[in-house]
This record gives sequence, C-alpha cells and structure tokens, in this order.
Amino acid sequence: MTTDRAATADSARTAFGWGLLCVLSGNMLIDALEVSVAVVALPSIGSDLGLSRTALGWVVSGFALGFGGSLLLAGRVVELLGRRRVYLAALLVFAVASLLGGLATNGPLLIGGRFVKGVCAALTAPTGLAIIAAAYPAGPARDKAVSVYSLFGAGGFSAGLLLSGLLTEVSWRWTFLFPAPVALALFLFGLRLIPGRTPGERAAAPVGALPAGVSERYDLPGAVTSVGALLALAWALTRGPGAGWADPLTVTGLLLAAALGAAFAHIERAAPRPLIRTRLLADRPLVRSAAGAAALNGSYLGFLFVVTLDLQEAGNWPPLRTGAALLPAALPLAVTVATDFSARLVGRYGTARLIATGTWAPPAGYLWYLLAGDHPSYASATLPALLLVGLGFVFQFAALNAQAMSAVPDLDRGAAGGIYQTSVQLAGAVVTALVASLLGAGADDARHSALALVGVVGATGAAVALTGLLPPRRSRPTAVPEHREG
Repeated sequence: MTTDRAATADSARTAFGWGLLCVLSGNMLIDALEVSVAVVALPSIGSDLGLSRTALGWVVSGFALGFGGSLLLAGRVVELLGRRRVYLAALLVFAVASLLGGLATNGPLLIGGRFVKGVCAALTAPTGLAIIAAAYPAGPARDKAVSVYSLFGAGGFSAGLLLSGLLTEVSWRWTFLFPAPVALALFLFGLRLIPGRTPGERAAAPVGALPAGVSERYDLPGAVTSVGALLALAWALTRGPGAGWADPLTVTGLLLAAALGAAFAHIERAAPRPLIRTRLLADRPLVRSAAGAAALNGSYLGFLFVVTLDLQEAGNWPPLRTGAALLPAALPLAVTVATDFSARLVGRYGTARLIATGTWAPPAGYLWYLLAGDHPSYASATLPALLLVGLGFVFQFAALNAQAMSAVPDLDRGAAGGIYQTSVQLAGAVVTALVASLLGAGADDARHSALALVGVVGATGAAVALTGLLPPRRSRPTAVPEHREG
C-alpha cells in the first residue's frame, strides 16, 4: 500500500513537472517567435496599412525596444512583486496586445502593440528560467528542463520565419493574432501549475501595500530616463537619413538622447539600489561579449530586413517561399542547440577561439551579398550569404554567452545577464530601424547604403571579438612601503 502511494506521488510530481515545463517552454516559444514572425509579413503589412519602409522598420524594432528597454526594470519588478504574479500578468497582457496588434488599422497601434509585447517578454523570458531553477532539483531533472527551455527559445526564431510565411499567405494579421489564444491557454494552465513563492524567493508585497519609497525601490527615475534615451536615439536615427543629420528635429532628438543618457548615468551612481551595477561595466569579458553579440544580432536582423524586401518586392516571391528561403541563416543554430553541439565545442576549445573562428563569417556574407548587385540570384548570392551568417551563429552564439558569464560572481550573474541581453535586443532594434530608414530615404544608393551599414556593424563586432585573443592586462603590483629598522 505504501509502495502504491509513493508510486502515485512520484507519478503526480512527474506529471506536474512536465506540465509546468510545457507552460514555460510554450511561452518561451512565442516570445522567440515574436522576434522573427513579423519579418516575412512586412511587405504585406506595408501594402495593407500604407506604411513606409521606415515605419516597417519600427514594426520589427518595436518589439526589440520593448524587450531590451525593459529588461533591467523587469528584474526589479519580479523581485518585488514575485515571479508567479508577474509571469501570469505578463501572459495575460501579451494575449491582449496580440489581439489588438492583429486588429490594428494603422501603424502606431500596431507598433505600440509590438512594444507592449516586448515588455511582456522581458518580464517572462528570464523569469521562466528562474522558475525552472527553483522548481526542479539540481541535477539531471533541472538540466533536462533547462535544455528543453533553451531548445524552444533557439528553435522559435526558425519556426517564426516559416510560420510567418504560412500565415501571411492567408493574411498578415494572423501573424499577430495567433499568439493571443496560445498565451491565454498558457495563462489558464499557469494558474494551476506555476508555483507560488519558493524558499529562495523574497516574499512579494501585497498589491497596494508598497511603501512610500516605491520610486526608489523600483528605481523609476533610472527606468524612465533609460527607456527615454533609447526611444529618442532610435527616433533620431530613423529620421536622420531622410530629413538630414543637420535637421533641427534630428539634432534635438540626438541631444535629448544624450541628455537622458547622462541623467540615467547620474541617477544610477546615486541610487541606493541601481538597475545597473556599474562595477560590471568594468568586466572586460562581459562588455566584450555584450558588444560582440549586439553587433551579431543587430547586423543579422538588419540583413534579414533587406533580404526580405529583395525577395518579395523585387523578386515577387510569395511569403511562404520567402520564409523557407531565410531558414539557412537560422536553422543551423537551432540544430546545434538541440544536439548540444555548441556547448560541446565551448567545452573543448574555449570561448575566445570559437568566437574568433566564427566572427569572420557574417561580415563575409554581407559583403558577398552587397557585391552581387541590385538583383542578386538566390542560388549564387543570397543562399551563400545566409549560410555564412548561420555559420557565424553556430560558432559564436553559445561561446559569447559563456564568455559573458565567465568571470562574473554568482551573485552578479542575474544583473550581468540583464546587461548582456539588453545590449543584444537594443542593437537589433536600432540597427533594423536605421536600415529601414536608409531604405526609405529614397536615395539612389539606398540599398547599397543599408547593406554597407549592416556590413560595418558586423565587422565592428568581429573586431571586438578578436580582442578576446589578446593576452589579459597585467595589473600593476601594489607598492609596498620600505621598512627600515631603528
């Protein structure tokens, strides 16, 4: 009888564990899908809503700006209000924003919905990993859960390209509507499966019971100035190519971004609990990895923007064929994550050598595509370029992540991860917006300029990555006062 009860309890725990993992991984999948699902639908969106190429850039960048701009504050919100409460609320808002975005009748409403969904993703993506760490015991069970969770995240981008192509064949609106019922279902299952406060988690404050110092606890001034600086910078960069860099509004936007950035730095230095631990900015492996990953992601998304327009507008390719055509740049990474190949490479060869081995490939792909001219052949120009980009991700993705955390103390890993992911997302937002603005400026060499920008960003990331091969600086020995006797 006792044996039967124990077997029943083990079975219930196993079912609960798999159920929880399905909820968390399902949400990670739709978060990852959001990054790529809009790419293939862009020409159809522009035609239906009458959006310029510059505005289409914001459809992609809106999600990345919401994600990257909110990550630092998201960690604080989760810490103060609790994982379960924040995770479930973000899922519900994500579903509503998906519905509103799919029904949008104008660009601002669609872009606003994308921004809100990015904020929700910032609240759930890292929190899901924290829930896994708390809910599964250390060892094989947790390792397996993390692997499944990571696989859904890595495979989501590839799946998003195909899904976007498939749904856009019916209507581009379905690319934004389909996550709504999925997120709602995950919310309902999450109500039952996501655990409450775990032993390692701080008790959440009751709603409406936060003390008067709420602004200081959340560091709201830091959050507002950081997001404001990013939005002002992105707006000024997208305005510059069309209106001119000496245009008064462009200059005002750049000055506002600089002023808000300076205010953010001042606030963080004085804040009792800053959003960014400034000492981490002196961690060379972290900063180098964040810069390299930012350049890799930013140049990649900008490149996909150009290729999508080339295939559908110049080549008259249908959306589904376009989505399948873009897979060679994304699928290799998903496969290497699924087979744990990247992690084994890191373990065998180390991070610096792997990054240096793969860092040349994406810039080479961008250059190859640029030199192919205004009407590139898919077989001889687009496909080789996409394969080179995919090769770069296979060697660099896991290695950059590992290198970023290599010298960070356990206590600072969460904050360091926030800095790293923020850099990656914001680079994707800014570079894509600038590429779209260059294409929309109407200049004769607009496409050439956009691809040149992509290439420069990729090459800059390569140069930063190669510094990892340099020997570390030796710290000067501290002078010891000479001791003299009597």
